[in-house]
Amino acid sequence: MASCNLAVFAQSGKRPAIVHTPEKSTIHVPPQEAPESLTKIYGNLGSKTDLYNDMAGWGVSGPASRVNNSEFVALPFTPKVNAHVSQARVAIQYGGFGANQINLSLYGETNGAPGTLLAGPVTVTNLPFSGTCCTLAIATFSPVAVTAGTQYWIVADTPLSGTGSDFLGYWKVVAKPVFEVAFNAGETGWFANDADLLAAGEVLGTVP
Repeated sequence: MASCNLAVFAQSGKRPAIVHTPEKSTIHVPPQEAPESLTKIYGNLGSKTDLYNDMAGWGVSGPASRVNNSEFVALPFTPKVNAHVSQARVAIQYGGFGANQINLSLYGETNGAPGTLLAGPVTVTNLPFSGTCCTLAIATFSPVAVTAGTQYWIVADTPLSGTGSDFLGYWKVVAKPVFEVAFNAGETGWFANDADLLAAGEVLGTVP
C-alpha cells in the first residue's frame, strides 16, 4: 500500500488505500486535445502516451456502490499567477460497476481542505475503463477567477442518492514527492493527509 500525502477523506476519517488494477490494454492512446484558447494553470501529467499510471489509483465510490461506502477524492492546485479556470482534465476511470459517471467541481480551501464550492458539479459520463491509457475525464466550467498563491481543489464525488450514487472507479495517479491530496468518505466531511502518489490531472483556463 502506498502512503498518502495531503488528502481529504470523510466518513471514518481514515485514509483510503491505493488500489492496484490490471492493465486492460497495453495500447496507449493520446488524450483528447485541449482547446487552443486555454492555458495550463496547473498540471502533473506525463507525456501524451504515458500520462499516468493506469494500474494504480485512489478508489472513488458513491454511497450506493458495491463497496457500500462513499469515498471522494480532491486534487489541490495553487496558481502561480492570477487566472480564470475553465476546465479540469483528470485521470478518473470506471471500475465496471454502477453508473458510468462522476461529478467534478472546483472548490476554494478552508482549513487545508475543500471549502466553498466555486464551480460545478459537472457530470462527466462515459469514463474510460480502468486499466487503459490515456483518455481523460473532462469538465468545462464557466470561467472562475483564481488568485496566485492561493490553493484550490478539484473534487471528484457522486450524488448521495439516485443515478450515479452507485459509481465505483479509480482516480489514477502519478508518482511525486510528498504532496497534498484530499478525501471524503461521507460522514465527517473532508480531511487532509500526506501522500506520495498524486491524483493525476491538469487545470486549464486563461491568464489575463
